[in-house]
Amino acid sequence: MLPLTIFLAKLLGLYCIILAVTMMARKKSAVATMKAAVRNPPLLLLLELIALIAGLAIVIGHNVWSGGALPVVVTLLGWLMLFRGVGLLALRPEAVVKLFEALRYEELFYLYMGATLILGLYLAYAGFSA
Repeated sequence: MLPLTIFLAKLLGLYCIILAVTMMARKKSAVATMKAAVRNPPLLLLLELIALIAGLAIVIGHNVWSGGALPVVVTLLGWLMLFRGVGLLALRPEAVVKLFEALRYEELFYLYMGATLILGLYLAYAGFSA
């Protein structure tokens, strides 16, 4: 397995775990922050650019579609980050707010964070045991 795959699995796995656990521990604050972020066009632009660069970095550096589940999951995550960044940049700020509301973030918060935690646990376990 590529050393980059292992590094990215560890990095993304720990990031997802820390993000999910801390956000679940303070749901009210996390939801309020997300609501404020999508309604703040300059901040939203910055977040979109960060998602775009992170996705581009993974896609350019790790576009691996073979070698087992871990490399493919890391690559898929990079492509999802890239598409999210491009998609959010392409939308007008009002459309991003509507999308955020359609995703029912506050109502499905624990589902989203639970999925993030499970992904993080898988990536971290696979990365550290490789």
